[in-house]
Amino acid sequence: MGFMQNKRVLIVGVASDRSIAWGIARSMHAQGAELAFTYQNEKLQSRVETLAAEAGSELTFPCDVSSDSDIEAVFASLKQHWTDGIDAIVHAVAFAPREELAGSFVDNTTREGYRTAHEISAYSFVALARYGREMLRQRHGALLTLTYLGGERALPNYNVMGPAKASLETATRYMAADLGPEGIRVNALSAGPIRTLAASGIGNFKKMLAHNEKVTPLRKNVTIDEVGNVGAFLCSDLASGVTGEVVHVDAGFHCVALSGAEL
Repeated sequence: MGFMQNKRVLIVGVASDRSIAWGIARSMHAQGAELAFTYQNEKLQSRVETLAAEAGSELTFPCDVSSDSDIEAVFASLKQHWTDGIDAIVHAVAFAPREELAGSFVDNTTREGYRTAHEISAYSFVALARYGREMLRQRHGALLTLTYLGGERALPNYNVMGPAKASLETATRYMAADLGPEGIRVNALSAGPIRTLAASGIGNFKKMLAHNEKVTPLRKNVTIDEVGNVGAFLCSDLASGVTGEVVHVDAGFHCVALSGAEL
């Protein structure tokens, strides 16, 4: 019996079988969880439905996280299937205009781009918590989001997404404090660089991967399965005492300032 047996989880943000969200979903499914998925638009619908089927699920719902009515509709639909609540929500959504992810941060960041990055990448996590709160409270559930080291440190070609991820991590702590008395835990998972669709928008990403592999303490890049296993753990009862944390799964990159490999 897996450590997520009889758990019900909503995965928001699966884009492909290379995405971190899919790594988390796959690990949760292997540990016995029952899953539901959202898709952003009709273009992604069939792809998400195929992945959901691989995880033994027929529960897929349209959801543009910039729309409160879409988010509210997802939970209204879920209540018809999972009448006694939900155990976890995984938030794996981020976006910023591609042209603002390169060059000078000051020169290339626009008011609209800054607002969009924060709304989609950070505020949507709060919105999911608001509309999913009742279902989470019923089963003392957990919320999990995906962040990146660019929210803690300035990194090349990350630009406007850096402040958005910092906002997301701060929201994680405030949400943990707010929802904790109801038995709801809130955590963030900070993964190392992985070749995903989202990462394709970051300039010189292949060079970043190569550098990361050389200098991390473990001398490797992490996989979606390694990140997925930690995500499953954080949403399970095994992590019942963990909330308000940003957990790094990056082969140790975050903890070093200068690697011996660079000397």
